[in-house]
Amino acid sequence: MGLFCVTPLLAQTGKTVTGTVKELQIPLVGVMVKEEGTDNSTYTDDNGHYSLTLQHDDAKLIFEQLDFPIREEEVLNRSVINVRFTKEEESIQLKDVVINAGYYSVKDKERTGSIARVTAKEIENQPVNNVLDALQGRVAGLEITPTTGTAGGGYTIRLRGQNSINAGNDPLFIIDGVPFDMNSMSYTSISNTVMPNSNINPLNSIDPKSIEKIEVLKDADATAIYGSRGANGVILITTKKGQKRKTTFNIDSSISVNSITKKVNLLNTEQYLMMRKKAFANDGITNYPTNAYDINGAWDQTRYTDWQKVLIGNTGTTNNTRLNIMGGDEQTSFMIGTNFMKETSVLYGDYSYKKLNAFINLNHSSKDNRFKVGTVLIYGEDNNILPIENLARTAKKLAPNAPALFDENGNLNWENNTWTNPIASTYSTYRSHANVLNTSFNMSYALTDQLTFKTNLGYNHSILKDKSFNPHTVRNPAYGNTSADSSVIMNENEKEVWSIEPQLDYHLSWTNSEINLNVGATFMMNEQNQLVTRGVGFADNALMNVMSAAKAFQFLQDISSQYKYNAVYGRFNYSLYQKYILNLTARRDGSSRFGEANKLANFGAIGAAWIFSKEHFLSDQSWLSFGKLRGSYGITGNDQIGDYQYLSTYSIKQDGYDGTTYLTPSRLHNPNFSWEKNRKIEGAIELAFLKNRLNLEVNYYHNQSNNQLIGYSLPDTTGFKTIQANLDAVVVNKGLEIALHSTNIKKDKWQWETSFLITFPKNELKAFENLAQSSYSNQYVIGQSINITKLYNYIGINPVNGTYMFEDYNNDGKISSADDRRIYTDFNPKWYGSLGNTIRYNNWNLEVLFQFSKKKAYNELHTLNAAGTFFNQPTSVLDEGRTQIYTTGSNTNAVVAQNYFYTSTGVVSDASFVRLKSLSINYNVPLKKNYKVALYAQGFNLLTLTNYKGGDPEQIEDFLPPLKRIAFGTTISF
Repeated sequence: MGLFCVTPLLAQTGKTVTGTVKELQIPLVGVMVKEEGTDNSTYTDDNGHYSLTLQHDDAKLIFEQLDFPIREEEVLNRSVINVRFTKEEESIQLKDVVINAGYYSVKDKERTGSIARVTAKEIENQPVNNVLDALQGRVAGLEITPTTGTAGGGYTIRLRGQNSINAGNDPLFIIDGVPFDMNSMSYTSISNTVMPNSNINPLNSIDPKSIEKIEVLKDADATAIYGSRGANGVILITTKKGQKRKTTFNIDSSISVNSITKKVNLLNTEQYLMMRKKAFANDGITNYPTNAYDINGAWDQTRYTDWQKVLIGNTGTTNNTRLNIMGGDEQTSFMIGTNFMKETSVLYGDYSYKKLNAFINLNHSSKDNRFKVGTVLIYGEDNNILPIENLARTAKKLAPNAPALFDENGNLNWENNTWTNPIASTYSTYRSHANVLNTSFNMSYALTDQLTFKTNLGYNHSILKDKSFNPHTVRNPAYGNTSADSSVIMNENEKEVWSIEPQLDYHLSWTNSEINLNVGATFMMNEQNQLVTRGVGFADNALMNVMSAAKAFQFLQDISSQYKYNAVYGRFNYSLYQKYILNLTARRDGSSRFGEANKLANFGAIGAAWIFSKEHFLSDQSWLSFGKLRGSYGITGNDQIGDYQYLSTYSIKQDGYDGTTYLTPSRLHNPNFSWEKNRKIEGAIELAFLKNRLNLEVNYYHNQSNNQLIGYSLPDTTGFKTIQANLDAVVVNKGLEIALHSTNIKKDKWQWETSFLITFPKNELKAFENLAQSSYSNQYVIGQSINITKLYNYIGINPVNGTYMFEDYNNDGKISSADDRRIYTDFNPKWYGSLGNTIRYNNWNLEVLFQFSKKKAYNELHTLNAAGTFFNQPTSVLDEGRTQIYTTGSNTNAVVAQNYFYTSTGVVSDASFVRLKSLSINYNVPLKKNYKVALYAQGFNLLTLTNYKGGDPEQIEDFLPPLKRIAFGTTISF
């Protein structure tokens, strides 16, 4: 009871404080003025004036503007408080930034969890179409790799490694409080030839420049409140909001030129024909076969075409136009924005990617600030047209003296039926149309000065319609094909997600203590309907858009699924003297993806922090500005395994006798199917030196995932190949993250800041019950990473027959997979990070970011045919000390050795790189007060330093590498 006796002292006073905020003598517009510990806030007007009615007698005001350090002012007995910001200060204050942790907010310096923050400025300074590109190299422990340079493509996202063997490993994405499903909605047979693994990222539908900030939650303390959904981390995206100021218009327009980052060095015609001639000679063939068109005289042996330049080496362009309108008054603020983007492809042909984005953000509060309501509506629509044929693969393999694409009459050249014209494949197209609607509605009401009720309603609706067209015109006319041979595959996928999250927040402070309590619930439902059909045979190709016009019609997939997820959660946070902080989180999750006995599970975490720089024995140490030790431990789960995996399921077949349709079992029932469990431990230290000019954060993490959900092999007598089950397999991810930030110069005109991030990750399969007897025995090794490949040890060229040689470990005179595939190659990076510099001088701003990684990858020899066959080769095959005897495919010993070589250490190389990831130069044109004009030039993936020979070190082999972008634009505000 004693604790609550202080409540009357905290009652609202009604006292109003006014003042003016300036930079030197210039009024600052839009500075947030907030009463500490409350949601009571306002903004300065066009004259820098503000007025705020206080809720507490002992109030402290927080003045926050992005370009300046946080300013705190005790009110005491003052009714007028004027603030003057200056960019030239003796001490660089440690910014009292408020971090969004999802269900609550916390001051950055008082957080007990591992949370990183990326601001709008860091995103806006990069000419990217997907915000994931802008996040590369910005957060320690977060590894983002594009799967292709093709517009609209996907990404591999790993936050502190791969925790699960078979279940999902992507972090949870939350956009303005609404869970955002990151799973691709495409169908493999439609898009996988041009999009690796049919990976189409849903975040393509959101304009990166509409984002205000991104918080990345990493450890158990930060993610536990999200329960099983946060098993792989959480990424919170907050879009921009309006400000309490007069209506402002902002127009941004830019154009960029795009090209691939790196090509593979291939043989020219002279080198290629020399290789082919040697191959025939080696095979004892003196008369060239009739189908050896490249060398028997059918093709011009002086002709040379750089097929990489022709097929994937074009210059694409990206045009972006944005319009934002924002404004408001003391009670209401709004922001409306729209963006249109069109990107032309670097591929041969007329291909383009178009996006339309729009968003509305509306917020309102009552005059006493007790009632607040807000809504965000985001709509995205994109259209993509691409060739079905993977031109990147074709460009590497086509002979350099292959015929011209067109004959003298401008028609496709088939060169007397001696080749498959690669341009013919461009008649076969992939077309996609996607719509995404993401809406959130949030409301809060202060029941008392200490108790607030709030709720968040979310709705996401996504639709993807994509088709692959395969008209008969892709084939040589000599084959006599007609539109009766044309085919179409169509995918229609619709997904809806509803969520409701009510919550109670309680705040109490007295003397030197402060308590924050949060209690809430989550109700979420996800429904998906997918229909995939195939049509063959059309009266005319013009009817291929109409599936009912097909002569033969087939259902490839018809899925309707529902996923329900409910939870209750609570958080207790206690702070003593603002230097000893304890954070407790608990959550009980329920998922429809498990049987009745296992639907529910309990998760939780504990986090603690000690701000030791506030201790008396360090108060006189001028060299130490800030110091904090923090740690956390917690358990989360994982249910990212798809729907109905524990049930017996059946598939519909249409190939029965006499065309009958029948059901066949496809999955066995497993009522014991249960949650994966992730145990996370973290320890960290945060330091600031030299009056906060140098800031260091070091994190050590150790995550252990067990009770793995894995498809376990069954005997053939069961009629099933596998059953989904929990196995006693343990995966460990541990590592060290270092983040360093320095303010080198901070004067009135000059500012220079440097940031450095580096991560040392380690992934290990710690245990796997009966691994040697399982179907995974050739894939995983206890004590090694789960991202390894078992390889033969390539040891050179056989001096007797000129073929590749490999280590025969058991000396039995032969090479076999079971006995000799013993080299474990880990494709995870050993370390990765970034180095960034930001320099400001007067109205000029320069930002440079370098990204680096130490890793291995398959090299240029991995997917190519044997040297000497009817395919081009990388120039490295000219090195006879590295390449086996050339063969046309008739030398059995060479062919067998080549097949072993594909899975040997000979096809793995160092793929480490240093990349100039982004470069931005901005100039703010000095104009009169009500107008702002900025000119900018931006670059992305401008320069890559690497010894890797397989193209770009980040590309998935045989697919389009990432693009280099150079953009120019202007922003006008009035």
